[in-house]
Order: sequence, then C-alpha cells, then structure tokens
Amino acid sequence: MKKVRIHRSGSFLRIPLADGTFGYGRALTRVFDAFYEYRTESPDSDLDRIASKPILFKIAVRHLEPSSWEVIGRRKLEESLAQPIVQFRQDVGDFRRCEIFDTADNVRSAEPQECVGLERMAVWDEYHVEERLLDTFMGRPSGIVERMKVRLQ
Repeated sequence: MKKVRIHRSGSFLRIPLADGTFGYGRALTRVFDAFYEYRTESPDSDLDRIASKPILFKIAVRHLEPSSWEVIGRRKLEESLAQPIVQFRQDVGDFRRCEIFDTADNVRSAEPQECVGLERMAVWDEYHVEERLLDTFMGRPSGIVERMKVRLQ
C-alpha cells in the first residue's frame, strides 16, 4: 500500500512535466494545493518569483509516495491564498440539484448556472494535475477539466 504524503501549508512544490519543463504549486492545506501560471525549462527555486505569478487553479490533490514533486521551500501563505476555497457538487441523478460550498464549511443550494467557473469537488492524483498543467501551458483543452464542468442540462 502506498503511503500518503502531506505537505505543510505554504510549501512550494516544483512539478516535473512530461515535456521536460517544470510547473509550480503551493500547499494550502493538508488537502488543497494551488498551482501557479508559471512554467520553466530548468528548475527554479526563487520563491519570490514563483509567488509573484498568478494562480491558475486550486484543487484537492492526493500525494502518494514516491512522488517526483519536490518541496523547494516554505513560507507563510499570503492572505489571498488563505481564503476559503469554493467548489461545487452536482447530483448525478438530477443535474438541476447543485450545492456550492467552501473550506470554511459554508454550504448552499445553487442553480447549475451559478457553478459555471467553479471547480467540481474531486481529489486529483498528481499525474492528472501534471497533465492539466501541461495542457494549460500548451493552450489545449483538458479532457478531465471538460468532463468535470457543471452540467447545465
């Protein structure tokens, strides 16, 4: 059985991608990570430079050992990264039934249209995150992201 790896809040992660480049993320909580709009051809360890980049998305990630993601440093989270993470869930039997919730335990019923642009509640494996990052950087649609979008009908 593989061991689950937990990153401390504020840890910076360097993520090797399939094309030989690197993406970067940040541990927000025991479960959630944020991923930067930043890709390099060689490893970067400049935390100021990485932290200055915009965030692409925040999702829950299952980190299993062994992992190729390297912790390259740690800092206290900036206020913008410490805010509750908002997601949605949608009933598979009745797509009209949705809920919007956040990591501060706020939950409310919602219309499917209100969930457009939010992340669906899911836990991602590292290799799926790597695929999503590379798809994003290459400007191509991610099949996983497309399948996880809210269904409006």
